Amino acid sequence: MLSAESAALVRATLPAVGGALDEITTRFYATMFRERPELLDGMFNRGNQASGAQRRALAGSIAGFAGALLDNPGVRPDALLSRIAHKHAAVGVTDDQYTIVHKYLFGAIADVLGDAVTPEVAAAWDEVYWLMAGALIGREALLYQEAGVRPGGDRRPWTVVERRTETPDVVSLLIRPADGGPAPRARASQYVSVEVRMADGVRQLRQYSLSSDPGGELRRITVKRVGGDAGGPDGEVSTLLHDTVREGDELLLSAPFGDVFLDDPADDTTPLVLVSAGIGCTPMTSILAHLAALGSTRTVLVLHADRSPADHALRAETLQLVAQLPGARALFWYEDRAAEEPGARSGLMDLDGVELPDGATVFLCGPLPFMRDIRGPLLGAGIPAQRIRYEVFGPDLWLPGTTA
Repeated sequence: MLSAESAALVRATLPAVGGALDEITTRFYATMFRERPELLDGMFNRGNQASGAQRRALAGSIAGFAGALLDNPGVRPDALLSRIAHKHAAVGVTDDQYTIVHKYLFGAIADVLGDAVTPEVAAAWDEVYWLMAGALIGREALLYQEAGVRPGGDRRPWTVVERRTETPDVVSLLIRPADGGPAPRARASQYVSVEVRMADGVRQLRQYSLSSDPGGELRRITVKRVGGDAGGPDGEVSTLLHDTVREGDELLLSAPFGDVFLDDPADDTTPLVLVSAGIGCTPMTSILAHLAALGSTRTVLVLHADRSPADHALRAETLQLVAQLPGARALFWYEDRAAEEPGARSGLMDLDGVELPDGATVFLCGPLPFMRDIRGPLLGAGIPAQRIRYEVFGPDLWLPGTTA
């Protein structure tokens, strides 16, 4: 809880700080990486740095946390903190790095806002920062402990036992622990970090959802080749995985993390609605596979949108899993060649006329514009916001006023 003095100063300066956060975070990252280049090795995503996604996510989380403290004094924004903590644990953030970030972030605030940052204003925002950092440090320590890894994470070698082409730009990699030990506990729809060394020697991490039942010793990730937007570079890790990784190769993986997962009681009868577009189908396939392994009779409605049946990764497997679940049915939308898939609808996903089960929990994953567009109709259909659970691939730019 912010002190009354700090709360008043933060409230008064939040518009100015919030309005300058993009410039502040741009300067923060530039200065920190110039003076601490080792942080780019195995920690920060160079693609998200180049696109600006990471700085926008940082700006949104700071402003969101400060706003939450002011709007609900004494109540921490647990959903925001949980999401960030899982992302941090997946890449191996450690306690000492919060001190490094503090140094460069507050240096950037002073540089950008100048004389407006009085000692009193700086102290108030310092309080906000350490309230947020302290909460995250505690949560991340618990996540590391639950995962059975040291703080910072232990990335373990896994052997690729099968590589399968799903679509022209999507491959699945079936993997098992290279040391012969048991696979770590995972929940359906969680993700792992994959560490690879790029041609220039720099290690890079990317997160990929588990796309199979997480209960066995074999795991699977399904990777889409990421093309550059607006003339930007292609995704360097996805390109490397597509072009170079074959059966018998080893990959370094983190323990599974992610705050959006299927609650596991076998006797849970809560209806589920799994809504996805594009490669957002991967966590949904994991949920379906886990339900099939449990012999679940839950009501499950699978809704997926894609460019065409040929572009729909894991389509045949999704249909097979739905057929194994007595309470499940699926409905697909395709922008092109929908007639090639019996029962599919043409165009973008449209929930008009789609009957959603009462009392359902919704899992939502796909491109941000898709998730923004579909969330409104879900709310309009009577799904409470707290029952819409979403996963963002990459930095979470959907904060926090529109979060579920």
